[in-house]
Amino acid sequence: MQMISSFFCPTRIYMGPSSYRQLPGFLDEYRCKRLFVAMDAALRETEFAKSVLALLADGNIGVSIFTEIEPDPSVGTVEKAFAQCLASEATAILAVGGGSTIDVAKAVGILSTNGGRIHDYEGIERFKTPPLPLIAIPTTAGTGSEVSGSCVITDTERGLKMSIRHASLNPARIAILDPLALRTIPPTVACHAGVDAFVHAFESFIARNANPFTDAVNIDAIRLIAANIRPFVANPANEDAALNMLCGSALAGMAFGQTGLGNVHCMSRFIGARFHLSHGLSNALCLPTVARFNMIANPGKYARVAAAMGCHVAHLPELEAARIAVEKIAEMCVDLGIPARLREVGVTQDSLEEMAQLCTEANYNRWNPRFTSTADFVALFRQAY
Repeated sequence: MQMISSFFCPTRIYMGPSSYRQLPGFLDEYRCKRLFVAMDAALRETEFAKSVLALLADGNIGVSIFTEIEPDPSVGTVEKAFAQCLASEATAILAVGGGSTIDVAKAVGILSTNGGRIHDYEGIERFKTPPLPLIAIPTTAGTGSEVSGSCVITDTERGLKMSIRHASLNPARIAILDPLALRTIPPTVACHAGVDAFVHAFESFIARNANPFTDAVNIDAIRLIAANIRPFVANPANEDAALNMLCGSALAGMAFGQTGLGNVHCMSRFIGARFHLSHGLSNALCLPTVARFNMIANPGKYARVAAAMGCHVAHLPELEAARIAVEKIAEMCVDLGIPARLREVGVTQDSLEEMAQLCTEANYNRWNPRFTSTADFVALFRQAY
């Protein structure tokens, strides 16, 4: 580590089965009697959502519920949600859902206290007034949005995703990691979100900007996710596995915004946008190929990844242990039923060179451990294809 770096997480985290029952006490802290609730539409009629809303009703909390949230939420969705929040006169926000729902809640909170349009805050620390207090209950173990300092909103007019980042003001004030919230998640969503969380931890761990604090957080995230993703995908109602996945996802979410990510996210960004694939699946499709490519840049860290994934490598030469990490990552993707090739999900060969050029322009070389040229990206796409 040859640069000045830092580590910071302002979110208070509560975890465990039925931890959602702490919600009324948190709202009392904020003296909240009117609450804006952003919720995944698919959750609205679930037992968990009904239990949360019943708890609020028992506390005489007035709620305004917004469920019109799509994957990769748009500016239009944020504006509609903000108008409803404003009309409700809410003084705090509750997000119950995945990363898209939490990102919309973050954007609404920013607009509620800073005004303007969400476009005004694209970039790093473009707002100064703290948003409305946000309490987040993630219902997927993937994005870590509840603790990360960013939210991503799609500007459909410009055809791009805006990243609004503020390390201290954008994370939720309180995150509730309750495995009961994951009981009804479809196995495919559990799989793709879980791999996304693994990639966050893995790429953050090997990133050029990593430091001892992010390393400690990420290596335990890798351990938790690697040990629990298979039983969790097999049965999302497995409370132990679900809680461990939530914790692993949150740990990675604390770190990756501070270290940056790497080629997996760089490549998946353009695959997902062009071929309308989920972010988690796009990451999973690129992960084995990129892991193999980056290995020579930091075999020592790869050896630590192998150990965190349950491999007994202490007696092995470092490079051999690093290769085992690559094998175990590929094995995990196979066990989870991830398609082996980009062509299997509709990616076309004629798109590869254009996406490689876009990857170069995105400049993930700031964070990726191995310098990657346009020709390298072309080769990586072809290997994954």
